[in-house]
Amino acid sequence: MRKKFLVVLYVILTILGLVLMKLGGNTGTVNIKGSSFDFSMSLISLIGFICYIMSFLIFSNIIVKFDLSYIIPITSGIVQVLTLISGFVIFSESITIKGIIGALMVISGIVIMNVKKNKKYVEDKL
Repeated sequence: MRKKFLVVLYVILTILGLVLMKLGGNTGTVNIKGSSFDFSMSLISLIGFICYIMSFLIFSNIIVKFDLSYIIPITSGIVQVLTLISGFVIFSESITIKGIIGALMVISGIVIMNVKKNKKYVEDKL
């Protein structure tokens, strides 16, 4: 159960980080003049950046707990599809027919890769 929670938390923090960084409108401004260093970022972008870093730390924990060939395609695919949906819902970005077909192919690939003859094996992985 803890492993499932980590995967869900990773996906949520990744999507939240990406969305907030885009909402914040900038990734940071760096000014270096002589011996002076200045870095500025909007609060929303900063929160998004922190969420994204936290998702990376959780992901480094997840890859230790799961088989790489199992967890990477699943998490990557879920993040890709949810990013597509977030862009459409939050930012009114257009989704082309190619985007829809691609998302369906990603989902199909995840399902096909993880269909096992032995149901017990899949349950053990989660």
